[in-house]
Amino acid sequence: MATTEPIRDRRRVREITTFYLKRGEPRNYVLVMMCIHTALRVSDILRISCDDVYDYSTGTVRESFEIIERKTGKSKIVAINNGLVKALELYMQYSRPGTPLVLNRRTGKAIGRIQAYRLIRAAAEALRFGRRVSCHSLRKPLGITLGKTAFRSL
Repeated sequence: MATTEPIRDRRRVREITTFYLKRGEPRNYVLVMMCIHTALRVSDILRISCDDVYDYSTGTVRESFEIIERKTGKSKIVAINNGLVKALELYMQYSRPGTPLVLNRRTGKAIGRIQAYRLIRAAAEALRFGRRVSCHSLRKPLGITLGKTAFRSL
């Protein structure tokens, strides 16, 4: 099994989070943002629906959502931070109720794990991150993106 490296540099985290935003690809942008800001496994992110994170009746992004992790079977409440709220607000202009968050428009279902890996690898290669970046690499930068601000409210 190949090992992956977390992205430890704030500048690099910023580069990969804005890569698809600059290219005008909101679905891929929200995928990367969900990976970084929730620290969920990509298989769990791909199971999230638009209704889980967005309240269509009020037109607002939810503060949190609950998910049952596929690997562990445990229930987890995931908070949606400000960085992710902005990404979701942008993306929800293109979404419909009842659809997967990371939608494959051709099939009407969520993209697969392999496609998610390809999207993240393509961004990493274009940004010249090296060979050890994968979906799992994006679970680790949460501490970097939050920094000390996560502890100010405690």
